[in-house]
Amino acid sequence: MILFEFSFERVGSKCTFIKGQKNLRALWQLHIGRNQIPGFIFSLSVMEQRRHETRRARKKWTTITMLLVAFWSSVSAQFRYSVLEEVPEGTVVGNIAKDLGLDKTTLKKRGIRIVYGSTEPPFIVRQDDGVLYVKGKIDREEICERRKVCTIDLKTVLQNPLEIHHVVVEILDVNDHSPVFPQKENILEVSESALPGAKFQLQAARDADSGLLSVQQYKLSNNAHFRLDVKDRGEDRKTPSLVLEKPLDRESVKSHVLLLTALDGGKPPRSGNMTIIVNVSDVNDNPPVFSQESYTVSLKENSPVGTTVIQVNATDLDEGPNGEVEYSFGNDVDARSRESFSLNPLTGVIVVAGAIDFEENSRYEIDVQASDKGTATLNIEKSVIINIVDINDNEPEIEVTSFSHALPEDSKPGTTVALISVKDADSGLNGKVTCYINSDLPF
Repeated sequence: MILFEFSFERVGSKCTFIKGQKNLRALWQLHIGRNQIPGFIFSLSVMEQRRHETRRARKKWTTITMLLVAFWSSVSAQFRYSVLEEVPEGTVVGNIAKDLGLDKTTLKKRGIRIVYGSTEPPFIVRQDDGVLYVKGKIDREEICERRKVCTIDLKTVLQNPLEIHHVVVEILDVNDHSPVFPQKENILEVSESALPGAKFQLQAARDADSGLLSVQQYKLSNNAHFRLDVKDRGEDRKTPSLVLEKPLDRESVKSHVLLLTALDGGKPPRSGNMTIIVNVSDVNDNPPVFSQESYTVSLKENSPVGTTVIQVNATDLDEGPNGEVEYSFGNDVDARSRESFSLNPLTGVIVVAGAIDFEENSRYEIDVQASDKGTATLNIEKSVIINIVDINDNEPEIEVTSFSHALPEDSKPGTTVALISVKDADSGLNGKVTCYINSDLPF
């Protein structure tokens, strides 16, 4: 920011530059005299001194204090590159100098470097050619976990004069992981009285890759009694279930051994297997039934451990152990949900068990299973939706990049002292930031 002060004389609607720094006369003629002020903000303090009125016009003296602000948008550009994960060190990501239209001679005079927070960036830009290279091994799953789009934001800084350009590097996924089931073997107890159409949810496979390279389909080995049903929950989540098609006869076959295969979308696809053992038992013919079709609740983030979230309830028409209901989380509930919530097996009450952070997860979908205590256990599942409400629990973070260790007292106006970046992890109004500095400083 630079402060200028000069004076001009106004006669009627015509303005004439009369006093101030000489180099401002051309600026006046170029912008102010033409009423063209792109890229500038003006603070006006008007002092009027009435002169002798003549028949032609009334003269006024006006002093203008001009605050010159070079907007970032006038010297800033954004570039987007992409690179595959796991590529060797030294792989070229993009030619920043070429995209900026800078030759090597100009580049050396300007100076170029990368600003990337407080940690070492996974990329490097060379001073002699302005090319962005991979600095070390890039693991997309480590950087972005399973997000569909994985990007790294960089700031490219040119000095003398200062320019800041934003560079976005998208990390592209490669099929370097296979689907994995939580268990190699899953044992189910199914009553021979179970009717065709009965559904039994299975444990889903997980693949560290994302998008099309995650789990895309399941296959079930050929058999006479079961078919496979897959529920697509979005966000790379597909849950398999066994569906009974033909009644079971315990006297004929006491146990059925099936093989479930998960395949990802790679070419060729990677796969993982789980063995399913279905033990056929007798008689318990009424499954539990939940009291509601759906359960949805809102919960504030940072709720203390032990806070009651919701209570589910199911009943069973059978008598004795066959009618006694107990509750548990479904097989598809992930580890993060199990760390955040606990379920009372007798009452169906879900309580907070760990840290609840809106910025980490704004919504939980938890399958709750109600099972009776019969010899051949019957169960039913219902989804519980927990929406996390954001509170203003994150302070703005300030990142300062200094361009000089000491500022000479004869520094010219416009000398860049530091680059300041501010961010807030909260969302909505809680994440909006207003910045200011003391008004009595010479900056």
